[in-house]
Amino acid sequence: MNKDNPLVSIITVVYNGSKTLEQTIQSVSSQSYKNIEYIIIDGGSTDGTLDIIKNYKNSVNFWITEPDKGLYDAMNKGISYANGEIIGLINSDDWYETNAVELVVEAYRNDGSKKIFHADKRCVLPNGVSFVRKANRNNFLFKYHGMILNHPTMFIHKEIYQNRKYNINLKSLSDYQFVLSAFIQDKNSFHYIPEIITNYRLGGISGHLPLTQSIKENFIARRNAGMNVLECSFAVMIRIAMEIYRKIK
Repeated sequence: MNKDNPLVSIITVVYNGSKTLEQTIQSVSSQSYKNIEYIIIDGGSTDGTLDIIKNYKNSVNFWITEPDKGLYDAMNKGISYANGEIIGLINSDDWYETNAVELVVEAYRNDGSKKIFHADKRCVLPNGVSFVRKANRNNFLFKYHGMILNHPTMFIHKEIYQNRKYNINLKSLSDYQFVLSAFIQDKNSFHYIPEIITNYRLGGISGHLPLTQSIKENFIARRNAGMNVLECSFAVMIRIAMEIYRKIK
C-alpha cells in the first residue's frame, strides 16, 4: 500500500460505444493525478470501438474484447483485472473532470478509514443541456427511496470489492444493491466530496424499465443488500404512492 501515491484503477465498460468512447478515454488520460491504471472491457463491439481503443493503446494498460452477460458482468470482470488500491468505474457514455482522481486521492490520504468516495455529477441531456445532481446523503431516503448517491462518481477501495460483487441478475439496480449493502454494513466508510467530478449522459437502462419490473428489482436489491421483508415492502409502498401522486398531480 502506498498511501502517498496510491495506484488508482479506472475501468471502462463498453459495447458499440464508438460515438462517445474517445471522450471517455481522453478524460482518463488527461487526469492531473498520474498513478493510474486504465482498463477497458469491451463486450464484442462491431462499430469501430476497437479501432478507437487501439488508437489510444498508449493510454490503456489493459483491454479485452469478448462477449459478456451484460453491464454488471463486464464491471465485475474489469474489477477482477484491477491492481489499484482504489477502483473507479466510468462508462463509455461518460467522462471525468480533469481533477477527479486527484480529489479522490486527496480525500483518501486525509482519512484512510474511508473506503467509498463519492461526489456530485453533471447530467447531460441529448440536446446538450446540463444540470448538476448533488449527492443526497439522507439515510432514510437512500434506504427507502432509491439511489440518491451518484454511482458514476464513486471510487471504491479494493477491500470492498473483495467482499462483494455486482449482481448480474439485475437489469439496472445492481449498483444500488451493491452500494446499499456496503452502507448497511458500515455507513461510516463513505466519504462525500462536494465537487462535480463526473459528467453523465442521461438515457441509461434504469430510465426505461417498466414500472412493475422496476418495483420488483428494487425489492430484490434491497432484500439482497440486507433489508428485511417489512422494510422492503415499506419501500415498495412508498414507490407506488409516489407514482400515484405523479400521475394525479
